Amino acid sequence: MGFVGFDLDMTLIDSRPAIMAAFAELARETGTEIDLAAVDSRLGIKLEDEVAYWFPAAEQAAAATGYRRHYVRLAAEHTSALPGAQEALAAVRAAGERVVIITAKHPVSVEPSLRAAGLTADEVVTHVHGPEKAAVLRRFAATAYVGDSPPDMAAAVAAGTRAVGVSTGSFSERELYEAGAGVVLGSLTGFPSWYRALATA
Repeated sequence: MGFVGFDLDMTLIDSRPAIMAAFAELARETGTEIDLAAVDSRLGIKLEDEVAYWFPAAEQAAAATGYRRHYVRLAAEHTSALPGAQEALAAVRAAGERVVIITAKHPVSVEPSLRAAGLTADEVVTHVHGPEKAAVLRRFAATAYVGDSPPDMAAAVAAGTRAVGVSTGSFSERELYEAGAGVVLGSLTGFPSWYRALATA
């Protein structure tokens, strides 16, 4: 039985409102000025890498902990499945393959996000980004990896699997193609037909 990999933030779920709200709370709590537009432009990287833009080294661990406390509280109200997410996962399972979510999110943040969006995975690998995702994709021998960012596409290419972009995050179709996407979908609503065509090719 094969696997199809999916990124989580802005690929399967619209986590932008929860992320922005959690960073706003962190800024208020710590008195630190955080440019939410800049955070938005980098959605998908590890939290530890993002807080490094705003906090000195000695404060970064506490900032990450504070952010996650706010995020877990806010996720239920501010997270939703992106259009086509349920159908995309169903298409994979209907074809006899399994869904593995491969995300930079910390484990504590993944479960409430999936619960809020009403999504489930057969396997979940957390706290990986960029080349780390490539190693996971190779381990699962994934048929494809679906993501919204250039590092997602580069990870798929490095792993020798199909790179499927969705332009539902902070990056354009052009940026995804330039990073190695074999196909870019406007949303996951187009995934089932693409996947079925792949399965019958």
